This record gives sequence, structure tokens and C-alpha cells, in this order.
Amino acid sequence: MDLLAKLGELGVFPVVKINDANHAIPMAEALLKGNMPCAEVTFRTKAAEESIRQIASMKSGMLVGAGTVLSISQAEQAVSAGADFIVSPGFNPMVVDWCLEKNITVFPGVATPSEALQAMNRGLSILKFFPAEALGGIPYLEAMSPALPEIKFIPTGGISEVNMEAWLKMPCVHAVAGSWIVQPRMLDEGAFEEVTRLAAEAVANVKIARYKTEAK
Repeated sequence: MDLLAKLGELGVFPVVKINDANHAIPMAEALLKGNMPCAEVTFRTKAAEESIRQIASMKSGMLVGAGTVLSISQAEQAVSAGADFIVSPGFNPMVVDWCLEKNITVFPGVATPSEALQAMNRGLSILKFFPAEALGGIPYLEAMSPALPEIKFIPTGGISEVNMEAWLKMPCVHAVAGSWIVQPRMLDEGAFEEVTRLAAEAVANVKIARYKTEAK
């Protein structure tokens, strides 16, 4: 199963801000215990590159992506550290083209049909929808997606355990991502059991959402 299919099957993964690379492996282990073998580590801290390197070194089957990638330089750092995929908050043609040239999976952020078309013209079919709730939430995506039937989205930004089920019921949603599963406080406090619990709950909610959708 390729990476895109794995993410689609999982249906949800955390967006994580890590301030201390020593937290990376315990966090990954906690997610794995919750049956969530994926995390997006944002490049918002100095610990991001080393955190990705440590998670990748585990050889545990854990997928690790680099988020908030704003430049080719950051993309190079992330891939060198072992990142399986690249995520950016917006559509940066230079970063996207670099990833495609290197055969690296990339999820650029889009907020408009014009940005989605730029990505589609480059052969991309799964895009980050960001900031999902602030843009107008589900009604906005419901209005935009019919014009882009070949595109699937990963909504991020305002996604939580409260609304993830509603997002996942949308046919155009490939998976969702959010920061509620792994919060900086949990890492700082060593609350890895809480990470495992929230991960397991999110995975269970994916199954519930999909069951309800298929039952209609």
C-alpha cells in the first residue's frame, strides 16, 4: 500500500509542534500504541529536523511528515532527516516543483479553486485544505469541491474531535489532520498516555464516520 492509500485508510493524523527532540520517540511510541502510525511534525521549532530524524530512525512503520514547510531549503532538511512527505500551509510552486522532481509526496495548502487548479495541473490529486474552519468550514468545501471532482482534500485548521466526523463524511475528504491529539502541553508534561488515548479515540471516530457514511 502506498503512502497516499495509507493516509486515506488511516483517515486522521496529528499535526505536532515539538519543542524538545527528546520527546519525539516517546510521542511516536504513544501514537503507535493508539493505532495511529503517522504524524506531521511542523517546522515551527528548532527541534523539528532532529525530531523527524529520530522518528524515522525507529524503523517502526511510523510515517513522519514535515509540516509548515515554507522553502526548498526546509524541504531539503526534512527529506534529509527522513521525512516521508512534505506539507506546506499554502501553494508554493517552488517547493511543490522541487518535491515532484525528487519524487517526494507533497501536500500543498490550498484555499481557493485557482490554487487547486495549479496543483492539479502539476498532477497532484490530494491537497491540504487550510485553514479549513476559518475559510468557511464544510459549507465552503461543499461549494468548491464539485467543480474539482478529481481532487481530494485533507482539511487542517480548526479540526477537532468534535467536528472531525462531519468532515470525514464528505466524499471529497481523504483524511483530516489536527493538533488536538498531540499538544505541546502533553509533551512537556510527559502525558504520553493521554496521547495514546486521544489517538485511539480519533481512529475509532474515523471508523464510526465511515460506517455511517456507507450505511446511508
